[in-house]
Amino acid sequence: MTENAAQTLDSLRFTGPVFTPADPGYAEEVAGFQTAYTHRPALVVGAVHAEDVRAAVEYAARHRLPVAVQATGHGLSVAADHGVLITTHRMDAITVDPRTRTARIGAGVRAGVLVEAAAAHGLAPLNGSSPSVGVVGYVLGGGLGLLAREFGYAADHVRSIDLVTADGRMRTLTPADELFGAVLGSGGNFGVVTALELGLVPVTEVFGGQLIFDTPLVDPALDTWRRWTATLPDTLTSTIAVVTFPDIPPVPEPMRGRHVASIRIAFDGPAEEGERLVAPLRAIGDRLRDDLRVLPYTESHTIHSDPDFPHAYAATNALLSELTGEGIAALRALTAPGGPVDAVVDIRHLGGALRHGDASSVDHRDAEFVVRVITGAAGDTAPAGLAAVREALAPWTIGHSLNFLYGAGAAADAAQTEAGYTPDTYARLVTAKAAYDPRNMFRFNRNIAPA
Repeated sequence: MTENAAQTLDSLRFTGPVFTPADPGYAEEVAGFQTAYTHRPALVVGAVHAEDVRAAVEYAARHRLPVAVQATGHGLSVAADHGVLITTHRMDAITVDPRTRTARIGAGVRAGVLVEAAAAHGLAPLNGSSPSVGVVGYVLGGGLGLLAREFGYAADHVRSIDLVTADGRMRTLTPADELFGAVLGSGGNFGVVTALELGLVPVTEVFGGQLIFDTPLVDPALDTWRRWTATLPDTLTSTIAVVTFPDIPPVPEPMRGRHVASIRIAFDGPAEEGERLVAPLRAIGDRLRDDLRVLPYTESHTIHSDPDFPHAYAATNALLSELTGEGIAALRALTAPGGPVDAVVDIRHLGGALRHGDASSVDHRDAEFVVRVITGAAGDTAPAGLAAVREALAPWTIGHSLNFLYGAGAAADAAQTEAGYTPDTYARLVTAKAAYDPRNMFRFNRNIAPA
């Protein structure tokens, strides 16, 4: 930090705490869910309200410093090694309006907290699989939820956005504003979101859970699930994960050390119809686990049971035009036990309401599936096996989902980011970036560089 910047900082008054690398609490403030790498900024502003964010951005603009933003650190893609980090986890206010079926949330609200707040009014947000993810980051990347095939992307249900842009100006955006659609679907490229108003849905319970099949049934489960998805109503959203569990005590005994396939179900409908729909899956064979049931939406996170502890990971993904037997075989050749890529494979069924919506920059809505491949990581360099996965799936790939790219490395990052959009959308975003952030202040993300 320059002497001039330090003098300017002394003149500012933030409500929340401010840290430099020499201060106690700095390491704890920059830590996030991603542990493979972390932000190392020259200054951290622990924002408590929107004025803290505005002052931090104004300070950074004055001294030509880049800005990073972190709520939980789940989606950290490019770590800041200088500049300013604004942490937003203290901005956790929620107001639910049951009459309009909306929620106004602060920048630091986590999904599980929003689920509980909405449930008190007989409503639900369009949250994803993890309750500890920050809602704003999830929505800005599109937001592929548990009931996505019925209700579409979470980004399509945003009513308004409170945003601080690179000029230090606080704006409230609605669908009538040019910047509204650019912000939704492009991550944090256009500023710091301090609050969102989101639409909620009248869902209080779902029929769902997991069917887990042991090693001999993994390939039959993949093939059956692939064919079965073609028969489903939009009210049923499902995924399949193939994973080798470590042989350690925290893993439940039936799965410990086993290579399994887990089919996850979320159905917004009566249990009797849910049971009928899943019958072909149960016919695959014996299950290590079968907990399909009617569950309150507040327990919907158990459908995926995502890890709830910070760890190191990297991932790539491919949005597919179709999921063929050849595609699965190519994926299994790389990721099955003994293959060159030690990873969790997660495949999500798309379609339905995800095909609709034009108020955001979320593209490739004609994709039928998204394949995620998640592996361990050390630093922000992409493991070599992830490139091999993308190459294997290339014949069916139409793009990438930005919310599911983690630690891809600088070169792959640019290519995958651009492939997250159609050429026309990407060109519009580049033009908007030049207008609203010409110095690329907000670049610690899946960056869209200004023209």
